[in-house]
Amino acid sequence: MANKIQAIKGMNDLLPIAQKDFPITASFWQAFEQLTIQWLHDYGYQYIRTPILEPTGLFVRSIGEETDVVGKEMYTFDDYGESLSLRPEGTASCLRAAVEHNLLYNAPQKLWYTGPMFRHEKPQKGRYRQFHQLGVEALGFAGMDTDAEIIAMCADLWKRLGIANQVQLELNCLGNKEERLSHRAALVAYLQENQAILDEDSLRRMHTNPLRVLDTKNPALQEMANQAPRLADFLGEQSRQDYEQLKNILNALNIPFIENPRLVRGLDYYNATVFEWTTTALGAQGTICGGGRYDGLIEELGGKPTPSIGFAMGIERLLLLVQATGSLKTIENADVYAIYSGTDAMIPLLQAVQNLRLQNIAVRTHGADQKLAKQLQRADASGARFALIVGQDEAASNSVTLKDLRGDKGQVTIPAAELLNQYQQWTEC
Repeated sequence: MANKIQAIKGMNDLLPIAQKDFPITASFWQAFEQLTIQWLHDYGYQYIRTPILEPTGLFVRSIGEETDVVGKEMYTFDDYGESLSLRPEGTASCLRAAVEHNLLYNAPQKLWYTGPMFRHEKPQKGRYRQFHQLGVEALGFAGMDTDAEIIAMCADLWKRLGIANQVQLELNCLGNKEERLSHRAALVAYLQENQAILDEDSLRRMHTNPLRVLDTKNPALQEMANQAPRLADFLGEQSRQDYEQLKNILNALNIPFIENPRLVRGLDYYNATVFEWTTTALGAQGTICGGGRYDGLIEELGGKPTPSIGFAMGIERLLLLVQATGSLKTIENADVYAIYSGTDAMIPLLQAVQNLRLQNIAVRTHGADQKLAKQLQRADASGARFALIVGQDEAASNSVTLKDLRGDKGQVTIPAAELLNQYQQWTEC
């Protein structure tokens, strides 16, 4: 026997049943998709889908060549002289499509996407090499009302998923480009003074992405990071006013938050508002959603200057939290479980089943490879509300038997033509 071929580590199958290392079922995932489609519709966002392969330069230009994502985590390969990469995140691809197809020519756009992303990193709980994101991008909106609405959207979703008491909003303001450059110069000078205690990652980032040094998880560097120059001290009057307005709106909407002056996000394109939704219920990997403003990114990708803001959430990590603490309901059980006995009963049963399905009634079938009593046991174990039975007697008289598996209606044998009426009478009671 040939050896089994297994999936690549960190790239999971989504199955009807839970797996030991990946406990999310396909029906649970689908329930999340159905809920979020309605949620996004409620907020006026339109769906967009982009390829999973893009020119490597798209991510170098948007995310930043010195970021960990581009520098260490992308899946990149040569395709007959052209460098291509599997997308590590969705914003760059979404904006590339918006610029390429002139979506912003006449009006701003509210777009959403979902799909697989790829990063070559060590797989762990909630973090995979192929993972899935749901992202939202509001393109062409400058006011703090949009920043607040974006954050309020997330708060609404957590309520719909039943995890509102499990997450915390963290908020910061990164200011504009000039303010960040002034802060960067002061921060690099400070880090140079303290480079004797910096770890390898911090030394590497000191000149390429010094803000990320302040976000270090190394306990030995916490005091140094706490004493570093604060970006808030370099913000101009307009940035301060915008940030205060955002906080006032969130307070008016009863959305609690904590200010985290060391929150910078891991991608270079952010400015002004940045935020993360975090949880303590998933261990060290506590961020389930993050985003912020990227007012200069569309221009960087060849479009006109366009103020924009967005966020993305990791679906696997979010669903692990919902599964553990939330209230997402799955629709796993059929309405009717159909069984038959004898070859003469096969066609009459399939005709009855098809008539029910044409009325959007979910019917599960099982072949007649077992005795009728065994099939009835399967019907009961399936969770279906009713069993539809066609045996030799029913086949001979052009009738069917409908059995109530969950209530007190018992069972009734009726002409096949009356099945739908009988089903509707029982379900309306």
